[in-house]
Amino acid sequence: MLSSDSDILNEAETWRRAGRKVALATVVETWGSAPRPVGSHLVIDEDGNFLGSVSGGCVEGDVITEALDVIGDGQPRMLEFGVADETAWRAGLSCGGRIKVYVQKVV
Repeated sequence: MLSSDSDILNEAETWRRAGRKVALATVVETWGSAPRPVGSHLVIDEDGNFLGSVSGGCVEGDVITEALDVIGDGQPRMLEFGVADETAWRAGLSCGGRIKVYVQKVV
């Protein structure tokens, strides 16, 4: 069982060394009530397998979709979700806060 963000980062490196294409999503900023703190990680491989959390589950689906694009084109993305954001409502972010998530390819 992975208990820390360090464990998740180590697993991302293990996946990469095993030949899997990998992206890493990291919470870089929060406002108000946010489900996960700054520095929280979600690692995603090219098959959509993932480990960790950036939002306690409420926006992970959208982050994973964006991460697959990052794996494909190599271009990092900055994502924002919040109660005023139509995407966040669709994804279910109901905590009243906002989060900013940076997604990058692990090379």
